[in-house]
Amino acid sequence: MSTTRTTTPQLRNSLNFSGGPGALPESVLQQVQQSILEVPEVGLSILGISHRSDWFASVVAELENNIRLLLQLPNNYHVLFLQGGATQQFSMIPMNLLPGKSAPAEYLHTGYWSGKSIAEAQRVGNIHTLWDGTATGFGSLPKDEELDFAADAAYFHYVSNETVEGLQFHHVLGRDDVPRVCDMSSDFLSRPCSAERYSLIYAHAQKNIGPAGVTVVLVRDEALKDAPNNLPGFLDYRSHINAHSIFNTPPVFAIYVVLLITRWLLKDIGGLSNMEAINRSKAALMYHALDESNGFYRGRAAHADRSMMNVSFSLPTSEIEKRFLAEAHSAGFSGLAGHRSVGGIRASIYNGLTVDAVHELVDFMNAFQKRS
Repeated sequence: MSTTRTTTPQLRNSLNFSGGPGALPESVLQQVQQSILEVPEVGLSILGISHRSDWFASVVAELENNIRLLLQLPNNYHVLFLQGGATQQFSMIPMNLLPGKSAPAEYLHTGYWSGKSIAEAQRVGNIHTLWDGTATGFGSLPKDEELDFAADAAYFHYVSNETVEGLQFHHVLGRDDVPRVCDMSSDFLSRPCSAERYSLIYAHAQKNIGPAGVTVVLVRDEALKDAPNNLPGFLDYRSHINAHSIFNTPPVFAIYVVLLITRWLLKDIGGLSNMEAINRSKAALMYHALDESNGFYRGRAAHADRSMMNVSFSLPTSEIEKRFLAEAHSAGFSGLAGHRSVGGIRASIYNGLTVDAVHELVDFMNAFQKRS
C-alpha cells in the first residue's frame, strides 16, 4: 500500500492525533455509520442486535479468526473480548496467575501505565519491580544488560508501548521459560508480533483497533493450569473461555467495530507487515521534523526507544506550547496536548491515522516554528 502523499482533502476525523480514542479509518467509519442505521444482513441497527443472536455469534467467530490470521496465532491460545479495559487486566492477571506461586511476579516500571499495573498487582500478591525509570523521568527504556530476569518468577509483565512518554520496546523481552505477559494496548495489531512467545497479551481497543468498551485478551492454555478455583466468575478467564466471550452481555457495538478494523487490516492494508511499513513512515516524518528543528521541538524519548505510536515532545517555553496548541486546534488538529502527568505535546499516530494527516501536521509544525 502506498505511503506517498495524495491531494485528497483531509476530513476532520483524520486529523485526530489524540492518545485515545484514536482515529478510525474513513472506510470503517462509513460502515459504522450504516450499521447504526441498519446492518444490511440483519435489518436492525447494530445498537439493537441481541448478543445472543446467531449473527453476533458469527461476528465473534470471524473476529477471533481474523486475529488468529493476522498474528499467526497457534491453536493453544484463546481469543477473548472482555470489558473493563486494560485497568481491569491489571488486577485480573495477578488474580489468575499469581496465587500459589512461591516466587514473585516481575514487573518493569517504564512509564505511567506500567506504574498503574504494578500498583494493582501489589494488591494481590508478591511483586518484584525488576527495573524502575522513575529517577530518570522515564526518558528511556532499560537495556538488556540491565535486566536480570529470575528463572523462577511467577510471570514477567511489561508494557510494550508507553503512550504517555512515547517509549516503545522494539524486541521481545524476558525468558522463554517464564510466562511472559504484555500490555499491548497502544501498539496491538500495529506491527507483526511473535505472539507465540507470550503467555498472555492484552489490549484495550481505543488506540488502534476500535472504540472504547472492549479489551482483547490472548491467553495460552498452559497459563491457566494453576489458576485458583475460588475467583469470582467475571474475573476468571476460564469463565469467558467457556462462554465464548459472552459470559455477560458484551459490548456488541465495540466488538463489531473491531471486526471491521480487522477486515480493513486484512483486505485493504494487506496484513501487519504492510501496516508496520505505513506506521514507520508516519513515525519517520514526525521524528525528522523534531530532529531538523534545531532544538525547537524537543523529543522526550531516547532515540533507540522512540515509539512508532506516540511522539511526545516539548517546545522552548510553556507559553509557546500554549500558543502551539491553540493554533493547532484552530487549524483542525485534535488531541495534541500531552498527558496531564507530563504536559508538553503528544502526537499519537495510530493505525487509522493517514500518512497525509502526518504530512499536514509536519507542515503546520514547520510553519509555526518559522513564525515563532
